[in-house]
Amino acid sequence: MNKREMDYIIIIGCGAFGANVAEYLSTQKKSVVVIDKKENSFEKLSENFSGFTIEADGIEKDTLLLANIERAEIVITATNDDNTNLMIAQIAKKIYNVPKVIARVFDPTREKIYEDFGIETISPISLSIEKFKSLV
Repeated sequence: MNKREMDYIIIIGCGAFGANVAEYLSTQKKSVVVIDKKENSFEKLSENFSGFTIEADGIEKDTLLLANIERAEIVITATNDDNTNLMIAQIAKKIYNVPKVIARVFDPTREKIYEDFGIETISPISLSIEKFKSLV
């Protein structure tokens, strides 16, 4: 098994969120691999993105191995489906022992499930509610 690399990050899902995170990390000189099932999803990446893309299903073992998951220090699941994000996050954490796994979760009531698996979460709804409360 290869050595983990601090600056090696895999993002599964190249929607608006995944693409923006990938671009930011790329500008921070991180090595970024973005995985998405749909080739046209990569059109969301601007010329600022200097990483790699893989058109494939992020749940598949072969895809994760192609992305060199054994090197990854961080895996971010950013698909548009909570169940998919949780499944990929669990695979990264439990099977490949990725040290830091972050999953986007749409349903804030599910955040506890992720925490129980040692997976950090980003919930757009929770963040929006907190921002709203601070504005009111």
